[in-house]
Amino acid sequence: MTIPKTLGALKQFPSADPALRTRTVRSELRENLIERLRTKQPLFPGVHGYDDTVMPQLANAILSRHHFILLGLRGQAKSRILRALASLLDDQIPVVEGSEVNDNPFAPISKFARERLAEAGDDTPIAWVGRDARYIEKLATPDVTIADLIGDVDPIKAARGGHLLADELTMHYGMLPRANRGIFALNELPDLAAKVQVGLFNVMQEGDVQIKGYAVRLPLDVLLAFTANPEDYTARGKIITPLKDRIGSEIHTHYPESVETGMTITRQEAWVDRGNIPVRVPELIAEVVERVAFEARGDSRVDKRSGVSQRMPITLLENVTSNAERRALSHGESAAVPRLSDLYGALTAITGKVELEYEGELVGADTIARELIRRAADAAFRDRAGEPNTDRIVIHFDSGTALRVGDDAPSAALREGFATVDGLLELVGECGLAAPGDIPGEVAACELVLEALVARRKISRSDGGVYGRATRKRAIDE
Repeated sequence: MTIPKTLGALKQFPSADPALRTRTVRSELRENLIERLRTKQPLFPGVHGYDDTVMPQLANAILSRHHFILLGLRGQAKSRILRALASLLDDQIPVVEGSEVNDNPFAPISKFARERLAEAGDDTPIAWVGRDARYIEKLATPDVTIADLIGDVDPIKAARGGHLLADELTMHYGMLPRANRGIFALNELPDLAAKVQVGLFNVMQEGDVQIKGYAVRLPLDVLLAFTANPEDYTARGKIITPLKDRIGSEIHTHYPESVETGMTITRQEAWVDRGNIPVRVPELIAEVVERVAFEARGDSRVDKRSGVSQRMPITLLENVTSNAERRALSHGESAAVPRLSDLYGALTAITGKVELEYEGELVGADTIARELIRRAADAAFRDRAGEPNTDRIVIHFDSGTALRVGDDAPSAALREGFATVDGLLELVGECGLAAPGDIPGEVAACELVLEALVARRKISRSDGGVYGRATRKRAIDE
């Protein structure tokens, strides 16, 4: 079917049904969501861990045709959810060609569109706008002005067109009017200056805006969606109360509630398929990487107000993979297989993603990062192996034997070294931590066992990667 290019042709088009001609964007989102729910499609594919918490609340907000806000710490997929809202819009909608505010041909709001329709009638040219162009996102910063969001008088337009400054045709529209018949998303709402927040009042309640004090009224049709940090949102002076009162639904996001969900997100987002060399990430390494974030979120020395972003395990896995890739290329190995020592080679992916309390600053980010790795390894070991007998391994190191494990050493060489540790490879096999004959997998599993013992203070590990007997201090603590 040919897409209409004029108003006359549009009137004969199926989508020009009278019920659709004046349908608001929030009604459009509601109807498309209803269809998605009826057909049992995922609300937003690619967003994991929110099926029983965030998604029902979000669906309720859309069904209620509410403006809403997502409250959560950094790295909780708030922006991803907002961008996914565009998938609930129609594929495309008709607008008056040349309109800056996506004027509905059947209900124009700008003077430009009204005059063009009056002059051309059914010959008025029609353009079509896709769903992606109907989503506009802005990061709120203190320097954002009313002119940025709402608009301003453009003296140059007035001079060139011979218009009075009060004429609507002299207006330069801001981002909000340009989002008409679409979604306007504002990230970090509390960072918006109070006087600019005031400018959102009429849009949310009365559905219109005024520009530069002139009697220009634009009854905008727009869904407003915000994000904010919970602490900033509730602090005095961060968001003005009348604006908060006009937000229909307040939806709280959260970090993954299970390691498995976190691993799914990290696996989806991390870039590990490098192309130049095959990469195989053992499941136990992927689990340790994820557990580092879980351990950090539960550590009293890490600032809970800042949180530990889900980007931390994502970047950590990418750095771990890069360390394995570099090693494989330098030794001519056929595949890059990350192991636990690679996490120590990627400490900056941890230290750069956590904000520390005063107690943590005294200890140091690097020290805390190493502790998080060991605790994560211990948790993964318990999860996969339970509580096996490790006495033979501990006795081996208590006898004074030391073993250096470098992140640059080839897997075959490390496997030979681990074979000298009494009971280590046998334990790996008994617990099913690695498949027999899988040398890189066995090496990764052996390191997991040793790191778990370090976390339990049964053996020690130096910063240089040397495993040995527990220090006197640790032995006393034990």
